[in-house]
Amino acid sequence: MKIHKDQADHYIWGDSCDGWFLERDADRTIIQERMPAGTSEIKHVHERAKQFFFIIKGEAVMWVDGQETTLTMQEGCTIMPGVPHQIRNDSGEDVEFLVISTPTTAGDRKAL
Repeated sequence: MKIHKDQADHYIWGDSCDGWFLERDADRTIIQERMPAGTSEIKHVHERAKQFFFIIKGEAVMWVDGQETTLTMQEGCTIMPGVPHQIRNDSGEDVEFLVISTPTTAGDRKAL
């Protein structure tokens, strides 16, 4: 079935960040997210979910278990269950990315 971001369930998180559920079920979620310049999520960990972040536009800093790396357009990284992480937008422009979580992260997030 075809889906467009404009048809997806939308939510706002953090400090003016957007998320669109492109797919959402117990086995997997695919979310397109937008983070304005200077925003970040909190450092956290998932007990069960494996996540893959993929940058569509802009650049983001990924903090993964104490190590930082910059991801630019068309780059991604995998976060295994139990690994502390955070995504930040330290740039002066919006960053857009996909987050694919297997299984869903619903009820599986613990802030650090």
